[in-house]
This record gives sequence, C-alpha cells and structure tokens, in this order.
Amino acid sequence: MITVVVPTIGRATLLDTLAAVGSGMPVIVVDDRTAPGGAAGVVESLPGRVRVVRSFGRGPAAARNAGWRAAETPWVVFLDDDVIPGPGWAEAVWKDLVDLPDDVAGSQGRIVVPLPGGRRPADGERHTAGLSGALWVTADMAYRRPVLESAGGFDERFSRAYREDADLALRVTRAGHRLVRGRRVTTHPVRDDGFWASVRFQRGNADDALMRRLHGPGWRAAIGGGPGRLRLHAATTAAALAATALGAAALRGRGTAGRGGLRGGQAARSGPALDRSGRWRAAGVAALAWGALTAEFAWRRIAPGPRTPAEVVRMVVTSLVIPPVACAHRLRGEWRARR
Repeated sequence: MITVVVPTIGRATLLDTLAAVGSGMPVIVVDDRTAPGGAAGVVESLPGRVRVVRSFGRGPAAARNAGWRAAETPWVVFLDDDVIPGPGWAEAVWKDLVDLPDDVAGSQGRIVVPLPGGRRPADGERHTAGLSGALWVTADMAYRRPVLESAGGFDERFSRAYREDADLALRVTRAGHRLVRGRRVTTHPVRDDGFWASVRFQRGNADDALMRRLHGPGWRAAIGGGPGRLRLHAATTAAALAATALGAAALRGRGTAGRGGLRGGQAARSGPALDRSGRWRAAGVAALAWGALTAEFAWRRIAPGPRTPAEVVRMVVTSLVIPPVACAHRLRGEWRARR
C-alpha cells in the first residue's frame, strides 16, 4: 500500500532515518550524488531490503520523481535523509492514510524540531524550527501515486530543496484535491550549517521568482507564508549604492573644482563647490538610511537569539551581506523565469 522514498546525497543520518522507518514497508533510496562515494559510502552500506535508484545529481525534485516513478504502491511517502520518524511511525502512517476519502491527495506528518534547552535558539535553529509550522513540506509528506502522475510530479526547475514541495502542493490543490495533516510524528534535528548558512539560504530568492511566475503574486499566502523581506533588502541595497555613487561623485567634483580654481577665479569655484556640498549631503542621507535599515535587520535577528558574542558577530556580518545577495539571486531568478 505504501512505499517510502528518501532522496539522499549520502548523509550519515540516512541510516538513522531508515532504522526508524523499520522493515515493514518498501523503501526506495534515491542516490542523488553525481558519482558513487566508494565502498565506504553510506548508500553502498544500505541493507539489501532497501532498493536504490540513481538521479545523477539533478537535485531533490528530480530525485523524488525518480523515486515515486519506481514505486508500485498507491501511496508514496517522502522523507528527508536527515529526519527521524517517531516510534511506531510505520503503523501511524498507515492509519493516517488507510481511510482517507478519495478527494484527499496527500497527508503531511507532524514535524517536530527539538531546540536546545536553557537558552534562546540561534538564527539557524530558528530557521529549521520554521518547518514545524510549514505546510506540505516533504520532510514527511505522503501523496497518492496517481495524483503524482496526473500532476507530473515535482517541477525539476526547482533545483534545490526549496519551494519544490510548495509548488507541487499548489498544483495539486488547484486541481481540486485536498491535503490534510496526519497524526504521525517525525523529528527534524537541527544541524550547524556554518557561519555563512544564512547567506547561502538567499539562493531561495531565485526560486521565489519562479513561484511568482507560476502561481501569481498571492502564492505566499496560499502556502501560509509571510510577506518576505525582499523589498526592504532592495531598499537597503539601493541606499548603499546611492551613498557609494554620490560619495564618489563628490570626490570627483572636488578634483574638478580645484583645477577650475587655477583657471578661472572665484566664480569658477563657487558652482562646483555648491554642487559638491549637495552631493555630500545626499550621500550622508543615503548612508544613514543604509545604516538604519541594516541595524534594524541585524537587531531583528539578534533580539530573539542567545546574544552570545559569536552569534552577535555572525548576525552583524551576515546582515551586511544578505540584502545585496538576496537581490542578486532574485534578479537572477527573474531572468531565468522569464526565459
């Protein structure tokens, strides 16, 4: 009745995921590495009951498509390779699915993100914790196989593990199906993705451009998401560019005024001097705007966190970098989406 599909890039946590699933139902692991990892690789050490198919590094959407197309059961449950299904998960997922009416196309597990005790969660931990309230995430999401066939599966233009699940859910619900939450529980542990993780996450802005292109401006509300911060990032980036350009123009004007003074006396100097003063004032206003927007963004990220020196430094540094990086990725995504 049910096949479990787990795409992987060879994380060691895959073994814990499969152990929690148990041996009571078919499991397909989709190896999405571009090349096998050798005899010591995690995928190479999987038990014989697990079927392995390959998707050749084409991303999680393509990997899940390869997995469900290899399945032969009416239901396919997608799990990530770093989650831990709760005790009794196999029986719980069966109970979630067995009596669903025909118009229900999918069932989402309840995602639990354990946060550290004794302190406030850091920025990366809060990012992962957002999965606990997200809709239709494939950390634990079951779909009827015929619905996947009629929808064409996941859109492989979403090359990262971001928005491809939301896109499929929107297409399925707009086709007249319902999606529901089940009672099974799956834990998504928090992992440390490094100092620059929040900057790397900005690549998702390119996928947001594709979502807008496919589903219109109301797509965020349709998946229960917030308004996003791209407009403020654009304003921050514009203020930084304006301050830089006006300051450079004022510096160039100083050189011009000096040369004009040697040639033409007081009248030649007064015009450029006034011009230069206005440019410095405008550059100062733009710089203040950039500083205020950056400080607000940094504090918004620092305030709910542990406020340790290391976390404060990371939030300040990455808050300087994120706005222009987010805008660059969004422009890249808009260009690709229009093509």
